[in-house]
Amino acid sequence: MAIRLSEKVATLKPSGIRKFFDIAATMKDVISLGIGEPDFDTPEPIIQAGIEALRRGETHYTSNHGLLELRQAISDHLKGLYQVEYFAQSEIVVTVGVSEALYLVFTAILDPDDEVIIPTPCFVSYQAEVALAGGVPVEVATYAEDHFVPRIEDIEAAITPKTRAVFIGSPSNPTGAVYPREFLMKLAALVEKYDLMVVSDEIYDRLVYGTEHVCFASLPGMQERTVLMGGFSKAYAMTGWRIGYAAGPEEIIDGMVRVHQYSIMSAPTVSQYAALTALMVGEPYIQEMLREYDRRRKLVVSSLNSIGLKTFEPNGAFYAFPDLRSTGLSDDEFCNRLLKEEHVAVVPGNSFGDAGLGFARVSYATSYEKLEEALEKIDHFVKRIG
Repeated sequence: MAIRLSEKVATLKPSGIRKFFDIAATMKDVISLGIGEPDFDTPEPIIQAGIEALRRGETHYTSNHGLLELRQAISDHLKGLYQVEYFAQSEIVVTVGVSEALYLVFTAILDPDDEVIIPTPCFVSYQAEVALAGGVPVEVATYAEDHFVPRIEDIEAAITPKTRAVFIGSPSNPTGAVYPREFLMKLAALVEKYDLMVVSDEIYDRLVYGTEHVCFASLPGMQERTVLMGGFSKAYAMTGWRIGYAAGPEEIIDGMVRVHQYSIMSAPTVSQYAALTALMVGEPYIQEMLREYDRRRKLVVSSLNSIGLKTFEPNGAFYAFPDLRSTGLSDDEFCNRLLKEEHVAVVPGNSFGDAGLGFARVSYATSYEKLEEALEKIDHFVKRIG
């Protein structure tokens, strides 16, 4: 029998992040600055909540939407932070991380060949999820001189009769950019003008440094046009628990739940109880981690600039995005040689879209001491190649 993959799967670009992670895993003494995962353990009270849920026998399915108590806590959380209110019963769905929320929203809203505008560089899943849903991702480049904030005229120029939505991710993975209120207000006017939706990935919303995170749905008239995605992986150090959520208009959430109930059924029950506790007791732990990330951020940005790899100051997430072009190497060449010669893993910028060519993503979600060692090795490598 001839085995044949579908065209949309066969043409998917493999994740550049996982490629370097897999190579690094075969080598000894590699310092990995490649994976976007907190190096902190989940805070103990959250762990205990999961254990206690198991002991109570909370090992059964929940509602397809997720635990009502958790959805209500998410609603209260968003109202407290951003003054945007969602009905827990019908406007929130608990998902297996933001990754599943991406799959659900694009599957729910896109017909074949519908277009989604995506500013790049961006996280590797965005274009893939649009394509898997039968849509067409339309990349709009952002630039270091603009701190990787999109130019509103470039977004407008990309709009066609087939455009269904604009996707934004702020704070950004991989650049660390945080979109300012002024830009987001212009985007709000644009999507209203062309009657579009916005899908907003705000998973890093609690990890910002000296600036404001603006929840897009909180802008005037935007809640009805926005699917807001968030989760627990980054701010609460809960990546392996696989818990996220989407909040949006009831009709869209209902469509997402229809897909969710046939593909997943419900998010892991134990993880939902842990997430509920995270919202109740997690704030001091977030602030502690945030202070440490900020300390690392300052080290990484100042060191990379001193080395000669021009790096704008990221205001969110836990990534820096240095410009490698002064070395004379492509981003693939630089990252491959750095890994092989110095045993330091970073991710080529082209993994995040064509606008990332010539850059690299450096994650500072690792210990300060490891970062110091890795930066010394990067310095040695840059000096050696001239």
